[in-house]
Amino acid sequence: MEQLLQLFIYGLVLGSIYALGAIGVSLTFGILRFANFAHGDLMTLGAYFALTFVGWGWPLGVSWIPAALATAVCAVGIDQWVYRRLRREAPVILLISSFGTALILRSLVQILWGPDNQVYRQGIQIPWEVGGLRIKPDWVVILAGTALLVVALHLFLQHTQVGKAMRAMADNFDLAKVTGIDTEQIILWTWTLGAALACLAGIFLGLDTRLHPTMGWRLLLPVFAAAILGGIGRPYGAIAGGLVIGLAEEFSTLVISPAYKTGVAFAILVLLLIFRPTGLVGGRA
Repeated sequence: MEQLLQLFIYGLVLGSIYALGAIGVSLTFGILRFANFAHGDLMTLGAYFALTFVGWGWPLGVSWIPAALATAVCAVGIDQWVYRRLRREAPVILLISSFGTALILRSLVQILWGPDNQVYRQGIQIPWEVGGLRIKPDWVVILAGTALLVVALHLFLQHTQVGKAMRAMADNFDLAKVTGIDTEQIILWTWTLGAALACLAGIFLGLDTRLHPTMGWRLLLPVFAAAILGGIGRPYGAIAGGLVIGLAEEFSTLVISPAYKTGVAFAILVLLLIFRPTGLVGGRA
């Protein structure tokens, strides 16, 4: 029983990171109608921005703020210089351009910060012993931070003018434009919000493991699996999808080697695309 509870905790932590990444993917797809394969590398970029501020002596609890802002500025800049010029093209053109953007971001991270593993702080963190379970303090930070961000996202989407406009554009882009919504401004808000969440997902991943230039790229498959599982274009579904994927990966280690647990996300993704491409809550196919 203790082993199952320990795996449940692992799954919640991993699923929280997936959920934050999947929200950004869903927001981008819901508004712009294309799958941004550079999203994982935005997570990496945000994590390294935070590392820079930590290196300057800032506490990590403060460093995430300028890191999220810097990541949002980069995302908006990429949209204005690359994606905006291609919005009238076929979706596959945007898809290919996002692959190229991902390669550029990954290379920039390697050039600026180096190819080696890095950490936010040195030393080994001693876990707490609670009823036979081992809980790292960083896991509490990740779970509490994710919960606060999800609540903040809900309040933003439900009770702000920008959030309501984003939901309207996700439901029907053309109708939202006809009704007078400034679609270009909402697109900028979408990139800002998605990039900030990607930054925090990258920081949480670096806090749980280590920072590496390919960390976000390796997370791209489970993040997309989570977004599709929850219904692509549905931010609330992405949260549930991330938690399900994280728990499924961790519980799969009971029957398969942990080295293959990423294959669980791939298997779920394939099955969804075959039998229910709209996801569990009815997103876009």
